[in-house]
Order: sequence, then structure tokens, then C-alpha cells
Amino acid sequence: MKESELSQEHRRYLAQLRRNKRKILFWQIASIIVFLLLWEIGAKTKIIDTFLFSCPSAIWQLFLVYLENGEIFMHIGISVWETILGFVIGTILGILAAVILWWNETLAKICDPLLVILNALPKTALAPILIVWVGAGIEGIVAVAIFISVVVTIMSAYNYFITVDEDKITMLKSFGANKWQILTKLILPANVGNLINILKINVGMSWVGVIVGEFLVSRYGIGYLIVYGGQVFRLDLVMMGVFVLAVCAWLMYAAINFLEKQITRQLFH
Repeated sequence: MKESELSQEHRRYLAQLRRNKRKILFWQIASIIVFLLLWEIGAKTKIIDTFLFSCPSAIWQLFLVYLENGEIFMHIGISVWETILGFVIGTILGILAAVILWWNETLAKICDPLLVILNALPKTALAPILIVWVGAGIEGIVAVAIFISVVVTIMSAYNYFITVDEDKITMLKSFGANKWQILTKLILPANVGNLINILKINVGMSWVGVIVGEFLVSRYGIGYLIVYGGQVFRLDLVMMGVFVLAVCAWLMYAAINFLEKQITRQLFH
């Protein structure tokens, strides 16, 4: 429906929504700017120890150096590629496993305590063992990212699947629907929003796995920059890596939000 066809009250409501979004965006940007200004002022006036915390201007200057020689693009590219691999593989495997558990109730009961145990394990602490098993290259780093995200994906997706209204399932069965039709016509469509929420969670989980893996074995990537900066006591390098990591994670999260809006628009228009 075009905006010109909407009622005046609805147009006012949409305009209010846009104003609220702009207001939230303004305060988000303002908060970041104020934080950076206070940090810079604290560093210049010696209130903050620059050896321990660095300062925004020094971080920016170092970023420009890495930008000019092109090294930052190599580190970002490697980390982003590892994260995308871990994110995609972990999400697909997790959702497929959840579908299998929903399909086979006996298997779900058998696996339930195992999933609880796996979820309770300190996954980052097990990363060195996983890397030894898989390998010390990109395979090991991606495996850590998958391991951290896949168990949460299985448990979340399975719980979403089994909480679909039983009356709707009974109705489909009364019309002769088989299990595959119930899955594709009811379970998955009813959980589109929930699955997108899983994607949002997995963005962060995948980044955690990649950074932990790079801490341990990589000589490239954002995680390597952070750990190397800590080893040589260059806190400007550490903080630059943290800021670059934050921006990359935010961009991936924004991409998932954009995907959510497109799917929602297709479903409800």
C-alpha cells in the first residue's frame, strides 16, 4: 500500500516512528562522540594513563598507518571470511540438526542431556583441543567458531519448533498433511522471526570463536592484532583492533537487520 493511500492518522503514526528512529540514532552517535571526547580529554590532561588505555587520536593515527600500507584490509578480510564461514556453516548445521530432532522425538530425548552438557562446557577453553584435532590453519579457527555457535543454534531452534501451537498441527493432520508438509507449511514459516534472531545471536558467537582461534594460532586477522598488541604492550594497537572488530561485527549485524526487513516486507505485503 502506498503512503498516499493511508489515512491521515496512519501517516502521522509513520512520521512519529521515523522521528523516533532519527532521535535514537542521534543519541547513539552523540553518546559515542561524547565518550571519545571525554576519553581524549582525560588522556591529554593525564587523568587517564595513556600507556594503559591509549587515546582516540593515537588509535586513529595508527589506523591511518595501517590503512595507507593496506595491511588492515588483509587482517579484516581474513577475519571476516573466517567469521562468515563459521556463521554460515554453524547456522545451517544447527538448524538442520534441530529439524532432525523435531522430526524424531525419540532421538530428541536421547540427545537432550548431551546438548545440555555440551552447552555447559566452557567452549573457549576447549578451543586449543579442537584446533589440535582439526588443524592450526583456517580450518581450526572456523571449527572453533562453528563449535561455539552450533549447540546454541540447535537448542534454540528446536525449542522454537516444539512450541508451535499444537492445535494448528492437529488441524493440518486432520487434512491429511504429512510431517514434511507440517514442517514446510507451518513450523518453519511460523518461526521465521525466531530464526532471524538466531542469526543475530550467531553473528556475535561466530566472532567470538574466530577471535579466540586467532588468539591461539593465527598470524593474521583482527584477533592476531589484538593479542600481538598486548604482547608488545602497544595498547593503541589493541584498542584499534577492538574498534575495528566492533565495526565489523556491527556491519554484519546491520546486514542481518536489513535481511529481516526484506523478509518481513515480503511476508506482510
